Amino acid sequence: MHSAIALGSNMGDSHAILEAALETLAQTPGIILKAKSHWYKTKAVGPPQPDYLNGCAILQVNILPQLLLEILLDIEKKSGRVREERWGPRLLDLDLLLYDDLILDTPNLQIPHPRMQQRAFVLVPLAEIAPDWIEPISGRKIKQLVKEVDCSEVHLLIGV
Repeated sequence: MHSAIALGSNMGDSHAILEAALETLAQTPGIILKAKSHWYKTKAVGPPQPDYLNGCAILQVNILPQLLLEILLDIEKKSGRVREERWGPRLLDLDLLLYDDLILDTPNLQIPHPRMQQRAFVLVPLAEIAPDWIEPISGRKIKQLVKEVDCSEVHLLIGV
């Protein structure tokens, strides 16, 4: 099975935090890091706060989506993430975007991620590493979806 995740940070040393999260995932039993995007600087959504560093990764997994979500939440927590304000600043944000072609809607997990189609900061890095992945609800490829969002606030980070 393959899964796509989004990574973001806008507090602390965001680059180091994101790289450490990828390293933790790569060392987790049942997970193989298959691809990672470049990092992108993006404007924050929500209350006034610093810009984000965002990216995506493709994982090969042999664990169920619920367990993968628990692993992502645990990595967030161990990085110091405290959930205080919706869309507020954060040290680390890990979102489970896609899990093969699964469509899942439970109280604590929705796959595909319910807002990914509106978010350039997700679609731009995801299109870099998985342009032909078909989003199962729309039936459209990521490279098609990214053309329908405003990407003007998503900038490739050079030199890291």
